[in-house]
Order: sequence, then structure tokens, then C-alpha cells
Amino acid sequence: MLALRPSCECCDKNLPPESREAMICTFECTFCADCVTDVLGGVCPNCSGEFVRRPVRPPAALARHPASTERVYNPEGCKPQTALTA
Repeated sequence: MLALRPSCECCDKNLPPESREAMICTFECTFCADCVTDVLGGVCPNCSGEFVRRPVRPPAALARHPASTERVYNPEGCKPQTALTA
């Protein structure tokens, strides 16, 4: 189950569970759409993977399975990536 992390790892912007701006990679690294586009060039700085929009968990499911409250903020690791690796 997705953790639904509460913030962007790059700029620390709040990304609540209902946010449609949250982007994740295959390892669920979480960034805002602006950082993914403007800073990272669509490539995860942690794993070099691609990003997709994080799905929104329906309110009833969110009540049973709440979002994570753990913030991951690593501005030093937020460096533009240039290519996907296999």
C-alpha cells in the first residue's frame, strides 16, 4: 500500500493525500510536480526512475489506511538527472 508521504523531498512543499501535484517513482520517492518538471527533468534523483502522478486514496479508504506523516526532505540530494538508467 502506498505510504502517501506528506511532502516534496526537494522543496518540502506540503502534498496532502488528496493532492494531484504529488509525483512518485517506483520506490515511492515523493516530489511535487513543479520540482519533477523544473528541477529534476522527470528523473528521480534517488533511483533514476521515471515519475507518475501519485493516485488519490478515496476518503473512506484513507480513514481506514491513513497517509504517512513522515516527512522526507533532502535538498542536497535534489539534483537534476539527465537520463534513465536500465
